[in-house]
Amino acid sequence: MRVLLDTHVFLWWAVDDPRLSATARAVLLDKRNEVLLSAVTGWEIDIKAQLGKLSLADPPAAFVADQIQVHGFVVLPIQMDHVLRVFDLPHHHRDPFVRLLIAQSGVEGIPLLTGDVVFGRYAVDTIW
Repeated sequence: MRVLLDTHVFLWWAVDDPRLSATARAVLLDKRNEVLLSAVTGWEIDIKAQLGKLSLADPPAAFVADQIQVHGFVVLPIQMDHVLRVFDLPHHHRDPFVRLLIAQSGVEGIPLLTGDVVFGRYAVDTIW
């Protein structure tokens, strides 16, 4: 199965946060799954760290690169069709990072691994 990580899932997995659901842990531990990390997640982490809203042990570039390598995540680049799909999304969520993740999930036809219940209001599959 292919699955796209929400940013909070990526961060919680990196620090073994107990808020990560048992189902999410099982998906992430199953080596048969292809776990995708959107480039938008790196951008979101960078901006939040710059604003002081996120504290990391290492600078964002090193932290994200290390987690990708350690966990074998596959980077999902941001494509033009992903960006243009955002226009068609209802405004259930105002966060531009979330909206782009939802658009990528829809365009790529892959579920989002997220604990954010608002994602369920969109026409994408979620796993939690």
